Amino acid sequence: MDYTKDYQSKLVTADKAASLVNSGDVIDYAWAGQTPVAIDAALAKRAGELKDVTVMGGVLLSAPEIFNADPEGDAFIWKTWHAGGADRNRINKTQGGFYAPLRYSELPRWYRENIRHINVAYVVATPMDKHGYFNIGLNASHLKAAAEIADVVVVEINEKLPVALGGVENVLHISEVDYIVEGDNPEIKELPAGSFSDVDRKVAELIVGEMVDGSCIQLGIGGMPNAVGSLIAESDLKDLGVHTEMLVDAFADLSNAGKITGAKKNIDRFRQTYAFAAGTKKLYDFIDNNPECMAATVGYTNDARVIAQLDNFVSINNAVNVDLFGQVSSESSGYKHISGAGGQLDFVLGAYLSKGGKSFICLSSTFHNKKTAQDESRIVLSFEEGSIITAARPNTHYIVTEHGLFNCKGKSTWERAEGIIGLAAPEFRDDLIKQAEKAGIWRNSNRR
Repeated sequence: MDYTKDYQSKLVTADKAASLVNSGDVIDYAWAGQTPVAIDAALAKRAGELKDVTVMGGVLLSAPEIFNADPEGDAFIWKTWHAGGADRNRINKTQGGFYAPLRYSELPRWYRENIRHINVAYVVATPMDKHGYFNIGLNASHLKAAAEIADVVVVEINEKLPVALGGVENVLHISEVDYIVEGDNPEIKELPAGSFSDVDRKVAELIVGEMVDGSCIQLGIGGMPNAVGSLIAESDLKDLGVHTEMLVDAFADLSNAGKITGAKKNIDRFRQTYAFAAGTKKLYDFIDNNPECMAATVGYTNDARVIAQLDNFVSINNAVNVDLFGQVSSESSGYKHISGAGGQLDFVLGAYLSKGGKSFICLSSTFHNKKTAQDESRIVLSFEEGSIITAARPNTHYIVTEHGLFNCKGKSTWERAEGIIGLAAPEFRDDLIKQAEKAGIWRNSNRR
């Protein structure tokens, strides 16, 4: 069937697409590298005439123009499910940005069952194929769900967007689209290639030592996951699989190094399964029309029941702080917002349910406080007021710093106190012991 006439009838300018928004509307701005660009610039020009428009999106790779046009959030209220740098600035520095606490895996269902209605959904997509489909799989995540419940769906075409294969809610058909904007085809926004420190490398060495041939891995974002990827590439490990929330450059590197085959995966064999991808052009080129990569909704990738089906699952995620009870804080430092719950709890639970699976929460033992010009411990008795607990203590499996790793499962409070203090920097351990004694979670028989 020829969809050319249908396509032409739906073609509009970015200004027309932006005119669809009214004060008080709820609109969706897609995700990461598929946040609109031409439409965003056009909508920003309307900042002075709009009021209280809720804009939903997340993992921004740069600040959208609507932020610059409306710095205080009078016109556009940013509602995000997970924070990149631009989201974080909007939340911490203005009254125009707020985080919505949610396990990332719930997002497609939450759209369909709880929102049920948004006024306009904007999403960057590939050019239409001969079957009438626009590919949105670089960040399949929840975008199909957003389109399903939107009054109006607008796609902004970008020829630079990779075609992400997979087949699990990674496309929109022209019959589901109301308007089409042919954008200026800018390069897809990149997440800079990550670097890692000696501390990251020490943590990675401990984790890689716990992996086996055929392990199925999930990597979060940051230096430590990059270090893990680098060490795996240098190791003798083979036939690794990938099932992850976020696809990053490390997976492309590992595949090119021959470490990833997916041959041992119990489900989705030979495929790198992911919900969204953010990285450098190297990653986007790797994904483009690559049958090895499987774009899927986050309701699938992050479902603990799905993760549990994959033997020897290894989940690797970062934290801001860990307390002596084994609670994990990964979203804020006090009241300062940093990230979001994302899929951390989903993967902590799913990895532990996997046969042979292991979940690792990683952090450096210390950080340098610029305000006090002193090093402080990331291992604490209790969190700073306002800090958010991402993984509750019954769920925590392995905690890892450059000083070792500790399995929290089945450990009493005093056993946890001893084990977790052993992960702290030596100069902080005596004080942590005194705090543990005062809190009643230290035994005289414990080592010092």
